[in-house]
Amino acid sequence: MRTPGKARVGISGSYGGLNLGDEAILHAMVQQLRAAIPGVEITVFSRDPKDTLQRHEVDRAVPVRDLSRQEVIPEVRRLDLFLLGGGGILFDDEARTYLREVLLAHEHGVPVMVYAISAGPLRDPVVQRSVRVALERARVVTVRDRRAQQILEELGVRKEVRVTADPALLLMSEPLPADVLRMEGINGEHRLVGISVREPGPVAPGMDAARYHALLANAADFLVDRLDAEVVFVPMERRVLDVQHSHAVIAQMHHARRATVLKGKYSSGQMLSLMSLIDFAMGMRLHFLIFAAIQHVPFVALPYAPKVTGFIEELGMCMPPLDQVNPGQLIAHVDRSWDLRKRIKKRIEEAVPVLQGRARETNELAVGLLGTRAPSRLANRVSHSNGKSRGLPI
Repeated sequence: MRTPGKARVGISGSYGGLNLGDEAILHAMVQQLRAAIPGVEITVFSRDPKDTLQRHEVDRAVPVRDLSRQEVIPEVRRLDLFLLGGGGILFDDEARTYLREVLLAHEHGVPVMVYAISAGPLRDPVVQRSVRVALERARVVTVRDRRAQQILEELGVRKEVRVTADPALLLMSEPLPADVLRMEGINGEHRLVGISVREPGPVAPGMDAARYHALLANAADFLVDRLDAEVVFVPMERRVLDVQHSHAVIAQMHHARRATVLKGKYSSGQMLSLMSLIDFAMGMRLHFLIFAAIQHVPFVALPYAPKVTGFIEELGMCMPPLDQVNPGQLIAHVDRSWDLRKRIKKRIEEAVPVLQGRARETNELAVGLLGTRAPSRLANRVSHSNGKSRGLPI
């Protein structure tokens, strides 16, 4: 039975078990909301409601991509606050999909907050206009880095765009089996280097897979020689192509026997714990780098998209885009980063608490919006509090 006056929050993003980074975002958002608002009812608009209900402490999960516009309206209308984000969801191929529920919330008087997202690439004029229209009417717009702020401002978004930080920076570690490295076939006799790859896709339309496979294989071989290391590839998006692309890199390594791909099924919190076992990291995926930063592991970023560049800039680090780096340049950068690892670690240790503070500000803004929700919405909800949900029985 619904509790009259209980705050109801909807969260929409790329959720449903496809990507550990996105699940880390959702986990942190949920934990922050529950800590700040006892009894809050949380609904997630998910690609896979069953997975979302299993992974997260949420009340409801809606199969948003399976619903028509008319079917999703009741799910939006029942909310006191609609949160879009976080994650890098506003780009040409996906933005209008995610903005559908934002526009419905606007139509039905539900306050909208854009929650620490990234943006770009946004080159399609039609998509640009959709983003402008949707964000102009939001109560609060926050992004997770200054690059995203600049992109939205250049699009003509006149609403104030506030820079906070990625919610996943607030993720907490979860326990691992004591013999997890042995289970993964890692003997632990050498330094451990973690590597993250990703597939080419709409976020990185110009990325040449064959080129970057060779580039990373060369760098991985160098790390084996330079550090006397074992290399472990960390799939952050197992259901797509991270595993296949990891093996494609290993296939080109001279020291392929010193490389492995993680095989276990881990939660985001467990993956964060695994990161603490790594001595050095080199990666493409943003949340692999965020996990490394949380654990103060020195790393080399391989920026394939503005969101990765934006994150390392927030840490005071720099690295040219992946498509502008040749093998010699990458090895030189890796070599120097290893030599300066203590300095890099210190920089991360100083920057991460600042970013975590900014990530908490995002939740505070959301809680503030709930504190000003319209009395008429509450009165309407109390009048319908007869124990029958108007939403889908998910």
